Amino acid sequence: MVWSKIKKRLMNLICDPLQSRIDIHVISYRKAHDQMGRAVMTVDKAEVFNMCTMTSMREEYYREKEIRREWGEDDRDVETIRAIQALAHEQLRHEGIYARYDFFSVMSQYIQSPINELLKSDDVLIQALVMLDRRVGKRTLERWKGSIQDEHPLVQRLYTLRCEVENIQIGHPGETELPY
Repeated sequence: MVWSKIKKRLMNLICDPLQSRIDIHVISYRKAHDQMGRAVMTVDKAEVFNMCTMTSMREEYYREKEIRREWGEDDRDVETIRAIQALAHEQLRHEGIYARYDFFSVMSQYIQSPINELLKSDDVLIQALVMLDRRVGKRTLERWKGSIQDEHPLVQRLYTLRCEVENIQIGHPGETELPY
């Protein structure tokens, strides 16, 4: 599917109060030798999440070296290499470090999945998008009050934003608010 169609479907899933405040851009570097780029999420035109292929690839390389060292693996068999690559990639996604191609994969999954399936996801980007989704109601948002501190900072930030526009109090008076 073409990015413009994916973006249109995705933006239609964002709750009405945030429609004009949230945007997602896909940036291609045409003059780069491999035309890799990045995808960014902005809130009020300020970048809050960056999914850069080069950053992801660099971090994956270092993570693979770290895993290889931990496992004591210097072996070059294909199965071990693939297992290390898969583990490194999964660890980075769990930490919220995505490449642009990961972004497209997640977007496709997001717009094609029912909300009850998305609510169970442990993927950082899906959790972040769920915080903005019009299919998530106030009662569901209120249920997350106690557990949101355990989530990725992006998810916390978007939860705070969503609660703000929905007029949901997320803390008791005198309590510090979530990082913004």
